[in-house]
Amino acid sequence: MSTICQICGKGTTTGSRIVRHGLSKKQGGIGLHTTGVTKRTFKANLQKVRAHVGGGVKTLTVCTACLKAGKVTKA
Repeated sequence: MSTICQICGKGTTTGSRIVRHGLSKKQGGIGLHTTGVTKRTFKANLQKVRAHVGGGVKTLTVCTACLKAGKVTKA
């Protein structure tokens, strides 16, 4: 299955998972310290939808944001 929305082009983005340890200053500690940073991916919420395209019915991979916005006419 494709990882890109066929309507708006939304796809996978990258980011970081940050691990922090320690007691915050507000609670009486010396503050939070970053102890680990690892790469991660954020995937779009994609659904397979049967939709009207060019006078016919076609199966599309569409993100839920496009479905909610009404950019797709379901078959």
